[in-house]
Amino acid sequence: MAGSRTFTVLLAAAVVTAGLTGTALATPPGIPSETTARSELAALTVKADGSLTGYSRDKFPHWIDQGDSCNTREVVLKRDGTNVVTGSDCAPTSGRWYSPYDGATWTAASDVDIDHVVPLADAWRTGASSWTTAQRQAYANDLSDPQLIAVTDNVNQEKGDASPDEWKPPLTSYWCTYAEMWIAVKYRWKLTVNSAEKAALTDMLDRC
Repeated sequence: MAGSRTFTVLLAAAVVTAGLTGTALATPPGIPSETTARSELAALTVKADGSLTGYSRDKFPHWIDQGDSCNTREVVLKRDGTNVVTGSDCAPTSGRWYSPYDGATWTAASDVDIDHVVPLADAWRTGASSWTTAQRQAYANDLSDPQLIAVTDNVNQEKGDASPDEWKPPLTSYWCTYAEMWIAVKYRWKLTVNSAEKAALTDMLDRC
C-alpha cells in the first residue's frame, strides 16, 4: 500500500500507514504478574529517599526522536490509542484514548499526557541522580518497560512526582496493575523504595 511505513515499537513490530488508522496496543509492555511483582518488590533495596538537590527535568532529555518523524510521545499516543490518524509529521490528527487511571476517554491528543509511571523526580531521589545523562535519557524514553502510558492530562498533573503512598490512580480497580508497573520499573532500573512506598505497593498488590 502506498505510503506504508514499518517501524519497531517496543519489542514488537507495528505497521502504521501514514495518514490512515494504525493498530493500537492497549497497555504498556512488560507488566509482570502479581507473583513476579511481589518477588521483584522483595528484591528492591529499601531506604529513605535522597534529596532533590540538583534535579531538573532537563537532566532527563525526553520525547526524543524515534524514527519516521515520530518522537517518544507520539509513539506512545499511537500505541495506547485506537483509530489513531497521524499527519506526515507523526502528530495525531484524530483518535481515541482511554485513560486507565480514571476511566475517561478522550478524542483530542491535547487532553492526554504521557505519564512516567515512576516520575523523573522520584527516580532522581531514588538513584538516578548518580546516572549519566545518557542513562537518564534512556529512562525518560523507555518504551521497553511499563514506564510510559497515555492518561488524562489533569490526572497526571495531580499525580506530580508522588509515589504510591502519596498518590494512587482514582480508579481503585487499576491499583493492582499500577503497582505491578511501578515495581517493574523500579526493579528494571535498580531504583530504591522507601518503607511507606513499599507498604503501599504491598497493599495495592493485595487487590490483585
